[in-house]
Amino acid sequence: MSPSRSAQRNVRDVVFVDGVRTPFGKAGEKGIYAGTRADDLVVKCIRELMRRNPSLPAERVDEVAIAATTQTGDQGLTIGRTAALLAGLPRSVPGFAIDRMCAGAMTAVTTTASGIGFGAYDVVIAGGVEHMGNHPMGAGADPNPRFMSERLVDPAALNMGNTAENLHDRFPAITKDRTDAYAAASQAKLAAAYSNEQIQHDLVPVATMKPGQGWALHTSDEPPRPGTTVEDLAELRTPFRAHGRVTAGNAAGLNDGATAAVLASAEAAEELGLSVKMRLVSYAFAGVEPEVMGIGPVPATEKALKNAGLGIEDIGLFEINEAFAVQVLSFLDRFGIADDDPRVNRYGGAIAVGHPLASSGVRLMNQLARQFEEDPSVRYGITTMCIGLGMGATVIWENPHHADYASSTSEDTTAISAPTEGAAA
Repeated sequence: MSPSRSAQRNVRDVVFVDGVRTPFGKAGEKGIYAGTRADDLVVKCIRELMRRNPSLPAERVDEVAIAATTQTGDQGLTIGRTAALLAGLPRSVPGFAIDRMCAGAMTAVTTTASGIGFGAYDVVIAGGVEHMGNHPMGAGADPNPRFMSERLVDPAALNMGNTAENLHDRFPAITKDRTDAYAAASQAKLAAAYSNEQIQHDLVPVATMKPGQGWALHTSDEPPRPGTTVEDLAELRTPFRAHGRVTAGNAAGLNDGATAAVLASAEAAEELGLSVKMRLVSYAFAGVEPEVMGIGPVPATEKALKNAGLGIEDIGLFEINEAFAVQVLSFLDRFGIADDDPRVNRYGGAIAVGHPLASSGVRLMNQLARQFEEDPSVRYGITTMCIGLGMGATVIWENPHHADYASSTSEDTTAISAPTEGAAA
């Protein structure tokens, strides 16, 4: 008999190579993507990634993971696989669909990144799509009656706007004046980023056709309202509660859009001559009370920091998804960060640019990667978001342009037989 052998692998470094997105549109009949299929938006992103990275042979893509919150119609049929086929990738390239509501694309990234770290993949494409015009949030859902009959959650937990009002109740120091001021600042920062050409590079032009109107080419986001003032926001109604604090102005809208990113092992990126925009350090997901789902980024970030052996003081840039201004402010207050801290959402956020649910995680990563390039003094950054039904997600990234980057990439020799919970690299 041959002697028994024990197979063992080391965790590999995972790098963010490139990311793109469509311009985000407003959901509904008047939105730019009315009449456009969701899967076609994803295909645009995949094709653009392959065009921008010509040294990546299509057959070297090991997996395509695409998230969607409503997985029916043009967002159904295992959209990761169908989008890969429609984009012209070889039939040998597999794909799958994934759902974690708002953190869909983020989960597509962390799930496939874990496969890279383990050695199952060398190169992947991960992203998400949400066409909220074709698929309004919750359309076709059939919540189990036990949620109500056994009072597992408050009925308000199934409406995200109500959960934001609940956050205001829990944290009375977060006033409507503060959320409106934060929202106006988000609009101003996005307008400045557009003016400085900091957004456009990540956008994939999308041509659409509407009966009676002909073809149009969309090269910028539809939702932003530059010039919005606090006085403008003060006049808006509070649809989720009489005399409430959450409005259409201090929350993300209903949007359509898609994102996709290429991730690879550090070795594969070097072999294929691919760029390295970020290195994945750690990630974590956490559950919270569904009634206050917006607080989810707090425990997720605490877990991710612990997994990485870092403190909040080590983080030089924050990309926080702005589902609601109150949700962002609850995060900042927990960690002692000022509302106008220049490390936070330098290009503005979802309140201005939009939040097509499952796609938004990669938008955060795109923006963090560009800020890393602009600011080599920052070593670590965070992408984080709240998730419907009471969850949070956080990914910590390292800046390859930082002076200490080279030394850190050779430090991790942890065997996969004993991984750290939540750590991917």
